[in-house]
Amino acid sequence: MKRKSLRKPATPRPPRDRPPKKDAGRQVQRVNSIISSAGLTSRRNADNWIKSGRVIVNGRVVTEPGAQAVWGADRIEVDGREIPEPSPRIYLMLNKPFGYICSLKDPQGRPLVTDILEDIPQRVYPVGRLDFDTLGLLLLTTHPRYRVPRTYKVTIAGKITDQALNRLRKGVRLKGGSSGSTKLSPVSLSEKQSVFRMTITQGKSRQVRRMLEAVGHEVIHLIRIGFGMLTLGNLKVGEYRYLETDEIASMKKLVGLV
Repeated sequence: MKRKSLRKPATPRPPRDRPPKKDAGRQVQRVNSIISSAGLTSRRNADNWIKSGRVIVNGRVVTEPGAQAVWGADRIEVDGREIPEPSPRIYLMLNKPFGYICSLKDPQGRPLVTDILEDIPQRVYPVGRLDFDTLGLLLLTTHPRYRVPRTYKVTIAGKITDQALNRLRKGVRLKGGSSGSTKLSPVSLSEKQSVFRMTITQGKSRQVRRMLEAVGHEVIHLIRIGFGMLTLGNLKVGEYRYLETDEIASMKKLVGLV
């Protein structure tokens, strides 16, 4: 069962990043991805539709799963019905609450981060993930996902040693490979607990928690406070806002889109 939205958006009007016109050049994509992004079906099932001859691009039936097209420039039809042009791209920042899943569906029926969003007609996707029990900054967008630096505020029980901090900075060995180097900045260290900022560039499952476990510590509170150049600021838990135009431009520059 879906939960009601926690808060209304902090910023009511979204700056829109509209797709470029045909003569400005649009991205070539696989047809199965276009069909999926249009919300018709999954990419895997779209491949089946293509193989069975149900998809037409510019008047020609395509049957190869790897077929490509330019969404918004080429005419793409499924069962004789044209796929509409892509919606304007939007970018949202959400301060994710505890107990929400960063997915579009969950077999266990747990609440989804998209349940929080109000008045968002486009289908948006979480960029990267936050665990069920992790709070903080989550970016949602109609744009593809990219790997960018993520900054967390980490609280652990007990005082972390300089040796453990240095191990984390150099990278620790995890199941599936190295964590990679990490930037660390202590906030407060005491015998009772340690608080520090931690920036990673990978996004493996429960990575921060597993890294701390590798150096003998258990995370008792974890919140993501930064994503690339974006920071939570005063955005409250459960609240979301649209990114400003300059923030969108900076994120695009970071991932090499401009």
